[in-house]
Amino acid sequence: MPTYSYAILEAPSTLGLASEGVERLPEQLLEFGLADRVNARRAGRLAVPPRQPTPDAKTGVLNAGAIARWSPKLADAMEMLLDAGEFPIVLGGDCTILLGSMLALKRRGRYGLLFIDGNADFFQPEAEPNGEGASMDLAWATGNGPTLLTDIEGRRPLVRLDDVVALAYRDHKDQEGFGSQPLPKELKTLDLPAVRKMGIEAATREAVDHLKRPELEGFFIHLDADCLDDAIMPAVDFRVPGGLSWDELGTGLRIAMASGKAVGLEVTIYNPRLDEDGSAGRGLADVVVAALKTAQR
Repeated sequence: MPTYSYAILEAPSTLGLASEGVERLPEQLLEFGLADRVNARRAGRLAVPPRQPTPDAKTGVLNAGAIARWSPKLADAMEMLLDAGEFPIVLGGDCTILLGSMLALKRRGRYGLLFIDGNADFFQPEAEPNGEGASMDLAWATGNGPTLLTDIEGRRPLVRLDDVVALAYRDHKDQEGFGSQPLPKELKTLDLPAVRKMGIEAATREAVDHLKRPELEGFFIHLDADCLDDAIMPAVDFRVPGGLSWDELGTGLRIAMASGKAVGLEVTIYNPRLDEDGSAGRGLADVVVAALKTAQR
C-alpha cells in the first residue's frame, strides 16, 4: 500500500442546489479536526460564483453556466495537488463538484469512480423538480445530459459508464416517482439492497475489483453524506429513510483506501445548519479520518 500525502481543497459550491448550508461543510469538518488528524496540508479554498434563483432556460438546470465555468477551475486546483504527488481530499459543497474532480482526472488519463451516495444522481433536467444539478451529477459525468455540462473542454465523458460503480444508493422510489431516466446497463450498480444481501465487505471488494482493472490508472471516491442512515445523518437537505451505518461506511472506505488504487476523495452534502448538536458532522469526520489513517500506516 502506498503512503499517502493528503491535501485538503475546499470547494464550497452550492450551485447544484436550490438551498444553502452545505457551503459550511469544509469549515465544520476542519473544525472537527479532519486536517490535523491525518496531517493533511490545507491547500486553499475556491471562490464560487454567485447563484441564480431560477433554472437556465436552455438546459432547465440551476446555475448551469456557472457550473460549466467553475468546474475547470476546480480541476485546475486539483491537478496542482496531483502534480505534487498529493492525495486530494475535496470538501464540498454539493455533488456537482464531481465534474471538476473527474475533469482533473480525465485530463490525465482513464480513471474509475467509486460513487458512494444515497442517491444514484442520474436524473435528467426535465424530471428534476427544482432543476438541481446535485441530482444529475453522475449522469453528467458519464456524458448523459445537456452538452454544456457533459462536454466540458470537449472531454465527454469525464468517466466512462463501465468505469463507475454506484454503491449503496437507495432512492429507487424517488427515481420512479419523478420519472428519472433508467440507469444504463453499462453502469455497475450495487444498491443498498445488494449491499445488505452481500454484506458491505463483499460488496465493496466487488466494487474495488471492478475499479482495479488494468486498463484503469486508478479510481476516485465520491462520498455523499446521505449514503448514511437517516437516523445518524439527518443533516442533509434531501432525506431518504435507511442507509449505511457508521461501521459499514468505515469498512467500505477502508477497503477502498487499502486497494492502493484510490487517487482522491470528495465529501459532499453534509449541511451543518441541520446538525444542531454537531454529532452527525463529528461522526462523518471520524469515519473519514479512520479510513485515511488506516491508509497511512
